[in-house]
Amino acid sequence: MDDHEFRLYLKIDVVQLDFWVERGWLIPEMSGEGRQFREADVARGRLILDLIGNMGVNEAGVDVVMNLVDQLHTLRGTMSKLVTAIGRQEREVQQRLIESLEEIDRF
Repeated sequence: MDDHEFRLYLKIDVVQLDFWVERGWLIPEMSGEGRQFREADVARGRLILDLIGNMGVNEAGVDVVMNLVDQLHTLRGTMSKLVTAIGRQEREVQQRLIESLEEIDRF
């Protein structure tokens, strides 16, 4: 989705969008046609609008929330890699790893 479509979809102006990009709340892909926004950007934009408009969160609060969202995304990616790595191990090693993780989960 290009810049114009993105702004129309979220009903925001170019100043607002530029501010979000400058703050790092959105990181669009760049192409010969300008900024391109993905589905994830739309979700982030909706979240930003909800935080500011419906919950009255200030810029610092949005910074915190967006940082936490990014950390969660990174954690999910890391967990996916861990699960894949465990799946590549021999059955006995898998079982020991799972048991170790279950012990950690009890705390």
